[in-house]
Amino acid sequence: MIPAEAGRPSLADTLGTDARTAAKPQLAVVGATGAVGSVLLGILSERADIWGEIRLIASPRSAGRKLTVRGAEVEVVALSEEAFDGIDVAMFDVPDQVSAQWVPVAVSKGAVVIDNAGTFRLDPDVPLVVPEVNAHAARVRPRGIIANPNCTTLSMIVALGALHAEYGLSELIVSSYQAVSGAGRAGVDTLRAQVSAVSGTELGNTPGDVRRAVGDTLGPFPAPIALNVVPWAGSLQEDGWSSEELKIRDESRKILGLPELPVTATCVRVPVITTHSLTVHARFENEVTVAGAHEILAGAPGVVLTDDPAAGEYPTPADVVGTDPTWVGRVRRSLDDPRALELFVCGDNLRKGAALNTAQVGELVAGELRG
Repeated sequence: MIPAEAGRPSLADTLGTDARTAAKPQLAVVGATGAVGSVLLGILSERADIWGEIRLIASPRSAGRKLTVRGAEVEVVALSEEAFDGIDVAMFDVPDQVSAQWVPVAVSKGAVVIDNAGTFRLDPDVPLVVPEVNAHAARVRPRGIIANPNCTTLSMIVALGALHAEYGLSELIVSSYQAVSGAGRAGVDTLRAQVSAVSGTELGNTPGDVRRAVGDTLGPFPAPIALNVVPWAGSLQEDGWSSEELKIRDESRKILGLPELPVTATCVRVPVITTHSLTVHARFENEVTVAGAHEILAGAPGVVLTDDPAAGEYPTPADVVGTDPTWVGRVRRSLDDPRALELFVCGDNLRKGAALNTAQVGELVAGELRG
């Protein structure tokens, strides 16, 4: 190395930042201006600085906007083939139809894609990865794609994965209580508008009074969401099941490597802005105890156990929102089955349920690329 003159930086110092950046994988965030994209930029700014350039990509109407990531303003570029030039890893949070069109383009340009849409989740050549549960699966990606699970599945699967590793899961029955942000900005806007419409009234005491008060502000929901719960999330599938319910079934099986696991889900939308909750009935191959489950959950990465009903301690969405872990409480052994546990689980559907898991999978890939 050529020594620096007194008081002047060396050539290595001068080029150091650019050299270090060039040595790191180049990242693209597709859908950077959306609800999950915004959370993802915050998470990328909070976690270890493992990326070189972070390129922000969105629809042409959002091109030119400036967003902050890692403390710097970055201009959003329009989605195009050229936008993926030089990109090593691309994180997608876009609608299914956009994912189907553009994920193969990003792969053809040499990027490993982490996709948050439902497009590729059940493709046998696309791993469905939750790093705390099946990180090894991220290395086997014949199509150059890694899928991110649905937010409802992600809200519970880290806790279930830890219990399954010890006891062997044999059956799963869940009911979800899903926040309106799972339906996007339209869901949040709808709930806020309906809350304004019913606030300060005596509504909720006669049939149809809430529905009449909210009028045509149903948004993405089939019934009023304020002062109500709606036993539906997703689109109608065969035999009356919803797409959200089938996602929980199919994705849990794939992540846990249990293709024949019996799974039943009922999805309910509730008047909560962000953070999904689930009641879980999990049956195992071996007998379980509450003390044993507590020990497993308390030591599981990505899980926080808060379970003291006598003191009023159990997770609720209002307390969990904005945090990263899966929170677990109300752990009980089934009254009629020594091999079954009952749990109540909460997880922020925009963080671990989407953006955080994407970032964690990206870190696995980045480590592999650098290794």
